[in-house]
Amino acid sequence: MAGHKIRRRDFIKKAALGTAAFMVQPTSRLLGANDRVRVGMIGGGGRGQELLKQLVAVPNAQFAAVADIYTRRCDEVRQVVQGVQTFDDHRRLLDLKDIDAVIVATPLHLHARHFLDTLAAGKDLYCEKTMTWSIPEAEQCLAAAKNSSHVVQIGLQHESSGALADARKWIQQGIVGKITMVESWMSRNTPHGKAQWVRPVPQDCSAQNVNWDAFLNGRAPRPFDGYKFINWRLFWEFSGGNLTENMVHQIAWIMTALDLPLPDSAYMSGGVFSEKDGREVPDTIAVTLDFPNDLVVNWRSTFSNKHYGLGEQFLGSDGTLEHLSEVTDMVTGRSASSIHYYPEKLNRPNGAALTGETPDQNHMGNFIDCVRTRKQPNAPVEIGYRSAVAAHLANMAYRQKRRVTLEQAKTATA
Repeated sequence: MAGHKIRRRDFIKKAALGTAAFMVQPTSRLLGANDRVRVGMIGGGGRGQELLKQLVAVPNAQFAAVADIYTRRCDEVRQVVQGVQTFDDHRRLLDLKDIDAVIVATPLHLHARHFLDTLAAGKDLYCEKTMTWSIPEAEQCLAAAKNSSHVVQIGLQHESSGALADARKWIQQGIVGKITMVESWMSRNTPHGKAQWVRPVPQDCSAQNVNWDAFLNGRAPRPFDGYKFINWRLFWEFSGGNLTENMVHQIAWIMTALDLPLPDSAYMSGGVFSEKDGREVPDTIAVTLDFPNDLVVNWRSTFSNKHYGLGEQFLGSDGTLEHLSEVTDMVTGRSASSIHYYPEKLNRPNGAALTGETPDQNHMGNFIDCVRTRKQPNAPVEIGYRSAVAAHLANMAYRQKRRVTLEQAKTATA
């Protein structure tokens, strides 16, 4: 573990040099309203291919290149977009002068490296959530983005939802009153005999077809492990578990609706209760985040029951905001979603119930539009940073089996 920590510090120092380097890089070519935005992608796996489908549906956007350390992924992307350039090293893709923007859809522990390298190469960036694997990486990426002139969109798709716009409007109108608690949840279930998140390892997933050292990204060397390569979400070394896969979407949504800063502290209980299959990250979770100004946000999740699906309730003195989604596919972002306001008759006896009507925006379309206009996207680096820190703070509390404050977390990871 000591060697691993040294490598992470070395990475952050090198990333700082990268931050200085990209400040002198030329920016992406100037684009007119009718110019086609040329996009490359780092990471062509399942999530990357979903984003690719979203991208090719956006008018005047062209998918031009993909880089992946697993040969199979490049082959799969070529089947979707013929004639696309493919690379086994993301740096070769970033060398392409006619690429305007880059999508990063790699495993979580690789996000920071690809985030920083993309900005250093002078490209606009769409980085999948969670923005980083750790709090120090989140600090580094936030600083890099703020010191650049590039557009950065984080793959928090629900930031483009109409329900969020309705929630912010009602909160700003004051009809919800003082909110002291937010309840949120996400639940799934799995057929007996099958394990949530476990994916089969393809026969061609071998040391010959995977750049294993690039995947390890400075972690301790060890023989190739196809199971961990495919199922990285199950292991702390590469993942933040369900908090960085799912909770981060809802926490970002809540933080944006209420314009929240970083949480003061976190608690988290739970464990590996549903899937006794060697995974390290918990499948049953209860998180409590304390925020300044007297607010508690709770999030719970289980992989053993999907009755309650996904949702949030903002509990205010003058009313309740209830945002509900049916079983939501976090990969595609597709769900049947609704938001309602219900008055508290004690304080708003004449208040009327309301139903949100604002349509969703296209999250990928918003990014491409911002590449042209240079406007701030719906999920900028700031919400990527705050939601990442919230998730990592809660995971630290779980792993240390105690309440962890933001100050303790930042001191421990400095």
